[in-house]
Amino acid sequence: MTASGPQATLKEMGLALPDAPKPVASYVPTRRSGNQVFISGQIPVSDGQLLAKGRVPTQTSLETAMACAKQCTLNALACLNAEIGDLGRVTRVVKVGVFVASEPGFGDQPKIANGCSDLLVEIFGQEIGQHARAAVGVSALPLDVPVEIEFVFEVSA
Repeated sequence: MTASGPQATLKEMGLALPDAPKPVASYVPTRRSGNQVFISGQIPVSDGQLLAKGRVPTQTSLETAMACAKQCTLNALACLNAEIGDLGRVTRVVKVGVFVASEPGFGDQPKIANGCSDLLVEIFGQEIGQHARAAVGVSALPLDVPVEIEFVFEVSA
């Protein structure tokens, strides 16, 4: 992260936050409790389109699933920004839960999760961006997406 903050870092990386995705079921995208903001599971949607569908690695490649994890992260940051108004208020990425629709025997969920984790560290720096994490293989995810990620951020008042 540069001294100019996460938004400038995103711009330097050639990335922009999308509009915060709207819920596709009965839930809210964010819930704040004290100084923590919980972000509901984000799926890899960009410009209203799913980036991929199907289980990893037979229907979605490892590389595509990693790109999906990055998009889930950008979507989560868009939701967070809508909630708190400035990503510079993030004091810590607390936890990330990564769910990967996986074929039986597939065990590279952590590599896919790195698509998210590495991006968070790149945007916020190691001190703020490094986090606790789970990377879990599941048989199916909503809308047949290959990756869904939930987040917990700590923010300043």
